[in-house]
Amino acid sequence: MRIAVTGSIATDHLMTFPGRFADQLVADQLHTVSLSFLVDALDVRRGGVAANICFGMGQLGAAPILVGAAGEDFDEYRAWLDRHGVDTGSVRISETLHTARFVCTTDADHNQIGSFYTGAMSEARLIELHTVAERVGGLDLVSIGADDPEAMIRHTEECRTRGIPFAADFSQQIARMDGDDIRVLTEGAAYLFTNEYEKGLVETKTGWTAEEILDRVGTRVTTLGARGVRIERKGEEPILVGCPEEERKAEPTGVGDAFRAGFLTGLSWGVDLERAAQVGCMLATLVIETVGTQEYALRRGHFMERFTKAYGDDAAAEVRSHLG
Repeated sequence: MRIAVTGSIATDHLMTFPGRFADQLVADQLHTVSLSFLVDALDVRRGGVAANICFGMGQLGAAPILVGAAGEDFDEYRAWLDRHGVDTGSVRISETLHTARFVCTTDADHNQIGSFYTGAMSEARLIELHTVAERVGGLDLVSIGADDPEAMIRHTEECRTRGIPFAADFSQQIARMDGDDIRVLTEGAAYLFTNEYEKGLVETKTGWTAEEILDRVGTRVTTLGARGVRIERKGEEPILVGCPEEERKAEPTGVGDAFRAGFLTGLSWGVDLERAAQVGCMLATLVIETVGTQEYALRRGHFMERFTKAYGDDAAAEVRSHLG
């Protein structure tokens, strides 16, 4: 099963300032702020929702196809993804813009000052999925994640026109989208991914009830944080899947992307929805135990040991046959 994942590709530049921002601010001069902070540490992390999802799928052996836009500074990041089983041949490289970047400084009180540069992400709207499909021999599913809004709409409409099943996964972009855009991105989706809060936003902004949304999508997948995930299909009982026990909680960033990576990989294996969600929850647990969205290592023996403990021998036997 060939799965393309569209969405953002970015790097995070995270710095630590040992003092307090508040000590450097003069109340009656805030209208002319000009400050420079000498930082102690710089941590550069790979990110972007599409790249995070593809990295996780690559770790599971699913050979995902990354579709997005980056700058000429993408070479090192590309090499990293290639080494981890991701097909990066459909990434558009901008001739003028850098890869999207988040730059953030955190002080001793955990206050943050940050900026997000969209950069090459704005060129994702120029990517045609038909070209991607021709390169790889066809597409069985396209996951449309947070990206340049025009790119998200173009990819969705192209999937509908060409009859390619797609998953709607607008995540961070839902806050800036109005009801019309969300309806366009949702109508006819094979899968709709949201967290619990986004679920409410979708219903509020579109004016559709939960039942009306199930009339318009094949499967609705709602992540519930520490409580796992709920999967709904029209006319069927919901499927509820819990999370494996955590060994520690390091950082939640990228957990949703990891769940999607595991779930989509399960679909590519042909397992049922419950099993796919279990794989997603297990991968998400590895990420929450790690600082960074692509810094975890999937050791298959360790993965299967924990998966068996969480979901039982029968579930583990089925996953093991695909995971190797």
